[in-house]
Amino acid sequence: MANRKPIRRALVSVYDKNRLLELGQCLADAGVEILSTGSTAKTLAGAGIAVTEVSSYTGFPEIMGGRVKTLHPKIHSGILADQNNPEHLKAIADLDIAPFDLVVINLYPFASTIASGADFAECIEQIDIGGPSMLRGAAKNHGSVAVVCDESQYDHVIASINAGGFTDDERKGLALEVFRTTAEYDLTIASWLGSTMSHSVEDLDWLGLIWKRENSLRYGENPHQKAAIYRGGPAGIVNAVQSHGKEMSFNNYTDADAAWRAALDHSEPCVAIIKHANPCGVAVGSDIADAYAKAHACDPVSAFGGVVAANRIVTVAMAQPLSQIFTEVIIAPEYEPAALEILMKKPSIRILTCPTTNISPLELRPVSGGVLVQQTDLITAEGDDPKNWKQVTGAPVSADVMKDLAFAWRSVRAVKSNAILLAKDGAAVGIGMGQVNRVDSAKLAVDRAGDRVAGSVAASDAFFPFADGLEILTAAGVRAIVQPGGSVRDEEVIAAANKAGVAMFFTGTRHFSHA
Repeated sequence: MANRKPIRRALVSVYDKNRLLELGQCLADAGVEILSTGSTAKTLAGAGIAVTEVSSYTGFPEIMGGRVKTLHPKIHSGILADQNNPEHLKAIADLDIAPFDLVVINLYPFASTIASGADFAECIEQIDIGGPSMLRGAAKNHGSVAVVCDESQYDHVIASINAGGFTDDERKGLALEVFRTTAEYDLTIASWLGSTMSHSVEDLDWLGLIWKRENSLRYGENPHQKAAIYRGGPAGIVNAVQSHGKEMSFNNYTDADAAWRAALDHSEPCVAIIKHANPCGVAVGSDIADAYAKAHACDPVSAFGGVVAANRIVTVAMAQPLSQIFTEVIIAPEYEPAALEILMKKPSIRILTCPTTNISPLELRPVSGGVLVQQTDLITAEGDDPKNWKQVTGAPVSADVMKDLAFAWRSVRAVKSNAILLAKDGAAVGIGMGQVNRVDSAKLAVDRAGDRVAGSVAASDAFFPFADGLEILTAAGVRAIVQPGGSVRDEEVIAAANKAGVAMFFTGTRHFSHA
């Protein structure tokens, strides 16, 4: 009890009235003098709890629809007075001002207001001024004042009041939470106001984000690395609901994110299978089960222990063959109940539901001392539309070949550069990724495709700097190629394609993926 500072006088002004009466009754029972504002005071008084309105204490009425009510020296002096400083105590005593021991404030709901789609003027009105000022003042003066900024803290407050007050450490912890809350509040306002004025990366001369720990992880990429996952950006897999399986690991998250992106690149039913952040299978199909069968057939060896993403509801027809293969994670927007039952028979598979299928328009990538920001590489560039491709070699191709080329081009984005993806009938049949030269990527893609390379099409994420990579593909039986073009040796590559008698298209767009 000796190290607890008792509560004699409290300022209570809350937008969210949840549990207000419970807190107010606790204060009243402890003999605490309560000062309050507007609707908070009315709520307390209506329940028979003794309360003094701030306006009657300051002698200054609430004006401008409540914009000015607590912005008064008698309020802020009582909050900021260091009760361990005799000069402070004398200064407020001379002005007939009593100090506060507890400040309970929660802020206008700005974040939820902008999320609701409210108009600009309504959002502006939900910017709290007096609340943050009082919270910050009390937090600064936490040596004297306990400060509460959220209803979730009320149990702690009630327990401390019943125990005789707050300890120094408790007041410090409460102050920390206030500064976190007001920082997030101000950042939300600044980010929103900035978004109403700028629309591109070039306009972002300032970027602020708040990241809140969602969960601690067993470890990072390797067992000796500590790790956690934080949320704070647009909705994505961090917000996915896990309904089954072991705890998600760091690598599970990175692979699930890559798989989810790869599946969402396609509008048709699509399944992507990822291993170590690279696709070992991606396919579209007549339905999601067909897409899964085709994706798995690309590289069944690598698919073992992989991460599977589907851009449609997972059906029983997909779940049955999937359940026969060891899979680390499956992520989808929805599952048939019977499909869930089948998958849950596998004790270790992590089942994630992610109803949000939009992709953030901005991508952040940490580097030493800072962060890179870029527009997310979506398949929306002018050169991503086959109508804008330029055929530079070969005879006109059939509609089926063009469809496979378009699929390959959309799919190669998900492959780490240097990237070569071979496709046939809406499915990848061979993928070469992450090599330091395009020749090795071409060899790897052909090797993995095996007999399926004959009659397939190829997509290259960037131009062929020499003819050698292309020659590996044509010699293996690839019948059409799509690539960005733009090399100083384009003519050499074109000559090689003409010699092989294959159709080749230039997109004028590339899709490097390095991270």
